Amino acid sequence: MIYEGKAITVKEIEGGIAQLNFDLQGESVNKFNRLTLEELRNATNILTSRTDLKGLVVTSSKDSFIVGADITEFKDLFSGPEDELVANNLGANEIFSAIEDLPFPTVTAINGIALGGGFEMCLATDYRVMAPKAKVGLPETKLGIFPGFGGTVRLSRLVGVDNAVEWICGATENRADVALKVGAVDAIVEPDKLVDAALSIIHQVNNGKLDNLARREEKKGKIKLNVMESMMAFEISKAFVGAKAGKNYPAPVEAIKVMQKHAGMTRDKAIEVEAKGFAKMAKTEVSASLIGLFLNDQELKHKAKRWAKDAADVKLAAVLGAGIMGGGVAYQSALKGTPIIMKDINPEGIALGLKEAKKLLLKRIDKGRMKPDQMADVLNSITPALNYGDFKNVDLVVEAVVENPKVKDAVLREVEGQVREDAILTSNTSTISIDLLAKNLKRPENFCGMHFFNPVHMMPLVEVIRGKKTSDRAIATAVAYATAMGKTPIVVNDCPGFLVNRVLFPYFGGFIGLVRDGADFQKVDKVMEKFGWPMGPAYLLDVVGMDTGKHAGAVMAEGFPDRMKHEGTTAIDVMFDNKRYGQKNEKGFYRYELDRKGKQQKVVDEESYKLLKPVVQGDKEFEDDEIIARMMIPLCLETVRCLEDGIVESPADADMGLIYGIGFPPFRGGALRYIDQIGLDKFVELADKYADLGPLYQPTDKLREMAKNGQTFFA
Repeated sequence: MIYEGKAITVKEIEGGIAQLNFDLQGESVNKFNRLTLEELRNATNILTSRTDLKGLVVTSSKDSFIVGADITEFKDLFSGPEDELVANNLGANEIFSAIEDLPFPTVTAINGIALGGGFEMCLATDYRVMAPKAKVGLPETKLGIFPGFGGTVRLSRLVGVDNAVEWICGATENRADVALKVGAVDAIVEPDKLVDAALSIIHQVNNGKLDNLARREEKKGKIKLNVMESMMAFEISKAFVGAKAGKNYPAPVEAIKVMQKHAGMTRDKAIEVEAKGFAKMAKTEVSASLIGLFLNDQELKHKAKRWAKDAADVKLAAVLGAGIMGGGVAYQSALKGTPIIMKDINPEGIALGLKEAKKLLLKRIDKGRMKPDQMADVLNSITPALNYGDFKNVDLVVEAVVENPKVKDAVLREVEGQVREDAILTSNTSTISIDLLAKNLKRPENFCGMHFFNPVHMMPLVEVIRGKKTSDRAIATAVAYATAMGKTPIVVNDCPGFLVNRVLFPYFGGFIGLVRDGADFQKVDKVMEKFGWPMGPAYLLDVVGMDTGKHAGAVMAEGFPDRMKHEGTTAIDVMFDNKRYGQKNEKGFYRYELDRKGKQQKVVDEESYKLLKPVVQGDKEFEDDEIIARMMIPLCLETVRCLEDGIVESPADADMGLIYGIGFPPFRGGALRYIDQIGLDKFVELADKYADLGPLYQPTDKLREMAKNGQTFFA
């Protein structure tokens, strides 16, 4: 054994050729944490001194190669001064450059996922061989940063500027055939032949058939473009990527700027430029938010795994009520491998549900994501039914009938008598109390909420709602089923609106108040979209549907009358009373027309302004900052209340629910992280400026205490 550590071993395997193997003890995957980097440094130092070796093969004993850096260490790394972060990166790069400079040929055998620092490790060697199902890439821009272990330097020289920009700015995970085509890897071989292929390349270098030194010089030299070619490549890329990423996500454009700056430099100088650019991005609030989002998502996945241990198997599901929502649930369940019965009382409903599933499957075929025979398999996994014939075999039921407590109560009581005693019943309600719906059930312990968001196939969140009598087994089974459907489940406790709608309606309350006081709803939309929301509040209400908004708003007003009940007629009331329901009947705050591609396009409708005149009591011209404050304070404070009331378990649950459920701007990290970034003391001070607008704008006593003590939601 040449070297033996807790993450890395090096041994001689054949005729003077060494194998450096990654196998981080105690972890299911390899990642670059402090331990791994330190051991790689030690191993490389030993390898550098070995004049008797003829080559090195780099391998992994895990199913993946290396998934990247240990993101849990980022907060400590990124919290220090910028110059310390630069020095840290340069120190790490010394290791990768030392690998690149080893006095013998080097080949990486990529058996599985190699991302971020894992792929940068691969790039440091002379050659790369890759298994057919492995994936490689540099996805750091998803975290608001870009590659910092030499990735922008080596990849841009190895595969060319255009391909490097596409991989780095697009944060893509690339298949083996794509990697081979652009020259990122040198061969694709079956997993059990990877080491043999690597050894073959080393023998060819040592026999003079391959020139690994020329390959090294290519990676270590300048980018081979003249001044005009370089300017064209980088300037066009910046314009295209900048337009696509938007100003709220600066990392992709900064990555291009860094590559442009070091294009005319050799490796070591280029790496210095990369390190400084990396440190600049690592210190941004965007990076902090996106890294926090990633860690929150990991926390949710860990919770789901813990719940799965107590879950009952769902081998057959059922959805009650076909239609668009029921068809969406049936499609998603069947697509992800859980057969489902789709029941409705009318053949027309069944036809609508199947039509929805077929439409979504045809889209997958059109995009090349599915073959026709696979579509048939999915459709065959959806069993349409007008009665309860096979319900004794059902493990879990999703009730998705009309949002009416009396109708839901009747349907749930009926289906409870048709399923086994151990079957789990769930309701896809968006606002109705789970305790209310459980009131007349014989087995309330087997009942919980499963709030899917529309459209089901696109929205990642499922709120799993616990009633007072709901058992852990019911929650665990619903969580496991949602996870099997490819969704992100968040467990919340019962209250009007649960988490997402409870938080959303104070946001709409802020909008109603702005319109009342004279704000132009179009300007409010533009300001909030500029802030980062995918659509402004007026447009969102049109998409949700004014009838839905009116109904849900009434539920919220009854549940929280002190702050969600509105005096007099509101802008939403005006639209509803004039049958302007939004996109569903092509007129709401905006009017909707079909464009040339047959998609609904919103257009300004002056009729809206005429109708709103009676509810407008002011004529104030609002500044952007005031619009943002009046919209965001109620949303943030209600999120705080949900946490304090125990509706959600943690700040991570709350923030991820808003990001996945209503499109809270990801680069801001969620409502509670947004408060953290402002500072709790400054946020309370800002809210107090608007306290005269009512309880929606008044901080809780606990939040004031946290602000006074200098606390944060995320430690």
